[in-house]
Amino acid sequence: MTTFSELGLSDSIVSSLTELGFEEPTPIQNEAIPALLTGADVLGRAATGTGKTAAFSLPLLERHVLGQEADAPLVLVLTPTRELCLQVSEAFHNYGRKAGVLVTPIYGGQDYSRQIRALRRGTHVVVATPGRALDHIGRGTLDLTNIKAVVLDEADEMLDLGFADELDAIFDALPGHVQTALFSATLPPKIARIAEARLVDPVRITIAKEKTAEGETPRVPQIAYVVGHNYRTTALGRILDLEAPELAIIFTRTRMEVDDLTESLRARGFSVEALHGGLDQPTRDRVMKRARSGQIDAIVATDVAARGIDLENLTHVINFGIPASYETYVHRIGRTGRAGRTGTAITILEPREHRHLRAIEGITKARIEVRSVPSATDVRARRLEMMRGSLAEILEAGDLDRFRVVVESLCEEYDPFDVAAAAMKLAQENEGANDDDTEIPAYSPFERPRRERGDKPVRGERAPRRERREAPEEGMTRLFVGAGRDLGIRPSDIVGAIANEAGVPSKCIGAIDITDRFTIVEVDSDRVEQIIDAMEGVRFKGRETTVKLDRPRREPREDRGDFRIEGRGEGRGEYRRERGEDRGWQQRDDSREYRGAKTKRDFRREGGYDKRGPRR
Repeated sequence: MTTFSELGLSDSIVSSLTELGFEEPTPIQNEAIPALLTGADVLGRAATGTGKTAAFSLPLLERHVLGQEADAPLVLVLTPTRELCLQVSEAFHNYGRKAGVLVTPIYGGQDYSRQIRALRRGTHVVVATPGRALDHIGRGTLDLTNIKAVVLDEADEMLDLGFADELDAIFDALPGHVQTALFSATLPPKIARIAEARLVDPVRITIAKEKTAEGETPRVPQIAYVVGHNYRTTALGRILDLEAPELAIIFTRTRMEVDDLTESLRARGFSVEALHGGLDQPTRDRVMKRARSGQIDAIVATDVAARGIDLENLTHVINFGIPASYETYVHRIGRTGRAGRTGTAITILEPREHRHLRAIEGITKARIEVRSVPSATDVRARRLEMMRGSLAEILEAGDLDRFRVVVESLCEEYDPFDVAAAAMKLAQENEGANDDDTEIPAYSPFERPRRERGDKPVRGERAPRRERREAPEEGMTRLFVGAGRDLGIRPSDIVGAIANEAGVPSKCIGAIDITDRFTIVEVDSDRVEQIIDAMEGVRFKGRETTVKLDRPRREPREDRGDFRIEGRGEGRGEYRRERGEDRGWQQRDDSREYRGAKTKRDFRREGGYDKRGPRR
């Protein structure tokens, strides 16, 4: 086992690490610290939470800072967000505290004058966001003449946030080439380009994701719940009830979604705070303080706002939908399970997003378990189980004498078990528990049957068309309803709508097949017209829905025989019917006349209505 001393760090820094509880270096630290101590440029890739901050801060303090007077900064660290800026600053301060190292964080949202005073007093290390660092360079308050090393922490995120121009301007302001380190959880092509432009013969370090031994539980298990769009918030509430996280971060894509979801969860009795780029710094600081002290259940955040957050009590990361990129997913789940801790990564996605799971599994090299959304019964059972545990703790602690008088008087009038049950019910209501009996449709992913190698059709042959489902029962007709599982449609919704709107008894309704986007329902053939007329304009889940005859797949015909072309090559030619004239439309002069049926709807059902009319 390698120690920090064997990596070349001085006693003062090793002593600080010992006090902070660091026992041995992580893989990224084992490889990056010796390389940076030699003065080499480094391009490091490792998952979030593997100790990248110590991997660059410890050797740069050792090589450039120890024994130097605080004047113009010697080390510049650039981070994408304010939270990460503060986190890295705190790490530098803790590691170099015994050596008297001064660290100055510079980020947007804080008063300029305070930062300017700190820079003028002298500092060893500046940790900054790119925009604010460039502002100070332009003002002449950030002097880069003594800079010996520059670090880009979470470089991929900085480029995603659009800081490419700011980074170029900062590098151009440096006094020639200085030692440069670039660390990132992912290395997309844009990172490779900036590394090629700014790093000189870098030492490339890639730390593979820790593999879970066979039979062992992964440190951060990944779980997915597939639910319709309208049920996502309900599903999230049940998952939070069942998981009971110490602290969770729920990621969404937009600020508006953060605010909406925060209000929805508060209405369900959860203590939740919002975190996004639209909040001022005092509000963000208050949210982080409440999170660290355990005063809230969850933070609902955007990716930008949550970047760099390191909370020791964070147990769950929840993706409220598939993120914009798979790299973002890697960053998100890296918020938990940091520094050897355990955690849980949960994703709530819609059926149309299900195909992304395999791609994510390929990137994370870990299996994602797809689970069924907890039912209302599961949630109630979990709440009672938690309440039972709380009651057991209170009983063991004692100090119940002041309540005995009330309990004894009630037990004289009522059954003691009823008194205890009433007390539990009251406690649950006071906690704001919200019984939600909404039935969430179960999702069953469509599995495409595998084709054997020998089943591949010979070149030139057409593969056989997949057979349509079997014909309806005798005396039944299939209707198409333009609403399906995505709208949360259940069989009871279809039966109720037809029975109530058309006045049709339920015995006239047969098999119901619900897909994602539509529903096929079999009804008594004698009631078809009555049902279609009654269902015109009916709304399902607030959306007006089409109800019509289900059209079977058209089979190819060798000889249609409907039309004959005459005069080909002699003029315009004309079409004449061979199967009789009474088909509903008749060409008369230069107009089309509709005849032969009571209404267009009736005629269309009989198969004689053509929107285009006869070709002329």
